[in-house]
Amino acid sequence: QVQLVESGGGSAQAGGSLRLSCVASRYTSTTNCMGWFRQAPGKERERVATIVIATGGTYYADSVKGRFTISRDNAKNTVYLEMNSLKPEDTAMYYCAALGESGGYCARGAYNWGQGTQVTVSS
Repeated sequence: QVQLVESGGGSAQAGGSLRLSCVASRYTSTTNCMGWFRQAPGKERERVATIVIATGGTYYADSVKGRFTISRDNAKNTVYLEMNSLKPEDTAMYYCAALGESGGYCARGAYNWGQGTQVTVSS
């Protein structure tokens, strides 16, 4: 089982920035996509951003477009989420995930999850 370990969460003021990192213990032949999901208390888990490992193709939820940037460093088996212009509604537990890929796009669901890292944004 590939292990995913997140770091970089914490607290920020509205308008501030945080950078999350996710290190995978290894990439396998099925590690085609990586992504970030989040879940706020009382809400469903939301897909935030995904990236195709081979091509760098990305997806963003409408709620974070223009503010968040997902990137990867394949040599380090690491995926990043740069979060700028943070809003209180970005407060959630953020999870790194491994996803399948089809037709050049990442699947909607994940098959492997990290433990999560908390992001709290105050107004």
